[in-house]
Amino acid sequence: MRRILRLTALRVRRQFLDWSGTWWFTITLVANESLVPLAGLFVWSAVFPGDPRVVSYFAALIAVQIMTASYENHTFSETVYQGTVSHELLRPQPVVIGPIGENLAIRLWMTLFGLPPAVLAGFLLGATYRPADLLLALPALAGAAVLRFLYTWILALTAFWTERVHAVVTFGGMLMALLGGAVAPVSLLPGPWRTVAQALPFHAMLGLPADIATGAVTGPAAVAALGRGLAWIAAFTVLAAVVWRSGARRYTVVGA
Repeated sequence: MRRILRLTALRVRRQFLDWSGTWWFTITLVANESLVPLAGLFVWSAVFPGDPRVVSYFAALIAVQIMTASYENHTFSETVYQGTVSHELLRPQPVVIGPIGENLAIRLWMTLFGLPPAVLAGFLLGATYRPADLLLALPALAGAAVLRFLYTWILALTAFWTERVHAVVTFGGMLMALLGGAVAPVSLLPGPWRTVAQALPFHAMLGLPADIATGAVTGPAAVAALGRGLAWIAAFTVLAAVVWRSGARRYTVVGA
């Protein structure tokens, strides 16, 4: 385990340095991740004018989007299409270390560029949070980061079977936005729909940290939501391992 952690840290450092010269592209990624929450902010502010909870929720959601962004359909799937994943398969280490390292490096840069403007925008728009809620939102944010990586990684692994992996990941992203709280806060959905949305993994990937930060989900409900997120992380970890083994086996059998 110590060796895995050391290799991951080295990969993060290397990718962090590699991305240091692409600050302009990082800003583009930050802007792209902010578009849907900003659209939701404008729409729901019109529906509930003067409601500070709407501003606080979407300001928090922008931060969550930026800090949990995953792009494995670009950083990993392209190595499958180009055949360079063969080099990773020959290394005496898990292949997933590379995607994890690049994922963390990209998120670090996006946080550095995107979080300060998000915090400033929330302050100017009147977003308010209680310190206790923000602290409770931190484990939800960590869980969302892990879950969103696993989700995107699983979708990116479809590159072993199809050349349309970007369409697959885009569709998966649309599901996450629709059911995860980016288009409409899950806490504002009608009772039955809210129950379904909270049970699915998408809320834990995106809206849950923002809901907890704004106090929309507190106490036992927050603990239960965090538990559901951990359960989905465990399920996605197993699924990712199964899909990876199947995809790698297919890749090597066809002689790529």
